[in-house]
Amino acid sequence: MHTFFKPLSLRRALTLVAIFVLAAVASFTINSYRKQSEVSNAIATNEPAMAADSGERETITLAGGCFWCTEAFFQEAPGVVDAISGYAGGTADTATYIQVSTGKTSHREAVQVTYDPARISLGEILDIYWSHIDPTDAKGQFADQGFQYTTAIFYHNEAQKVAAEASKQALAQKAVFADPIATSILPYTTFFPAEEYHQDYYKKSTEHYERYKKASGRSEFIDDNWAKEAAIEFLKSEPTASETIAPAAATSPYIPRVFTAAELEAGLKDLSPDAYKVVAEEGTEPPFKNAYFDNKAAGIYVDVVTGRPLFSSTHKYDSGTGWPSFYQPLPEANLTLKTDTFLGFERTEVRSEAGHLGHVFNDGPTEHGGKRYCMNSLALRFIPKEEMAAAGYSAYLNLF
Repeated sequence: MHTFFKPLSLRRALTLVAIFVLAAVASFTINSYRKQSEVSNAIATNEPAMAADSGERETITLAGGCFWCTEAFFQEAPGVVDAISGYAGGTADTATYIQVSTGKTSHREAVQVTYDPARISLGEILDIYWSHIDPTDAKGQFADQGFQYTTAIFYHNEAQKVAAEASKQALAQKAVFADPIATSILPYTTFFPAEEYHQDYYKKSTEHYERYKKASGRSEFIDDNWAKEAAIEFLKSEPTASETIAPAAATSPYIPRVFTAAELEAGLKDLSPDAYKVVAEEGTEPPFKNAYFDNKAAGIYVDVVTGRPLFSSTHKYDSGTGWPSFYQPLPEANLTLKTDTFLGFERTEVRSEAGHLGHVFNDGPTEHGGKRYCMNSLALRFIPKEEMAAAGYSAYLNLF
């Protein structure tokens, strides 16, 4: 008679039991490791572990140079639903790579990002954007130069505009970069998806994409600049209401008017702590470590609280002092001059209706009257020429 099982010796039985135990432990360990990895990834991206899709959708359009790279950074971020490469801005009815690559159109290479705001915040979207570009390059990005590669945030609503301006101002105030931030913040107008072969290029042609990213200089720049302590501090922080640029003027086009004392007080309270110290407490920011001392972009400088136009880039010059300097204010600036003896000698303080701006000295360019209006960047907000009309300052475009 044949049997299917032979009697097991004690040693063989113990061996099989050990194998089953080890297999169970290994299975538990692997599953635990997988679960830990999921949680670690969630913590690293500031996303709750296993966050469910809320079904909500927001869209923002971001130009960060070559769209292959911008798309790749967003496509892998938890909470991002889709990232589409394309061409943003401009007035033409269509756009193609051949047209845009000439640099003669008004389109930029950009990526339209659709995300679930319950899983990833707009602040985190902007952090991803900043952390893979050179925001100080006004002529392109890395090896790719030309208008089509310049950086811009195209906001789709007023909330995005306020958040983008706050984030840009926070980046400038953290002094991550020595040069001024050149990224434009513009209203969204048009977007044309790029040709299919450009979509998901980092997946379709991984080796070529990686070679390009390295050869263009982007990879090295990210490693050298976004791993710095100041950059890490900026990316860890979320812009708050106190970091908005101009509480009254940033949310709607500028309209000249008289501000009440209560409105001015509320505007001062909304400033960042550093800006409040300058404007409300007559402080002074450090030279050479402020947002606008070497800003050479065309545009106007307005009061950080009221949005009132104060100075133009056409009257700005390099005084060598480390603070933004102008040889004359705009006629509508409505500045007040006050004798200041705080340092033990007499100086002339320059004030707006909101508070302290800086001082005026008699060592400016003689060919322009000899005045030097030495201002604090924290008391100002810069409006680039290309954004002036949308911000309500079209009356000043004749300065350029």
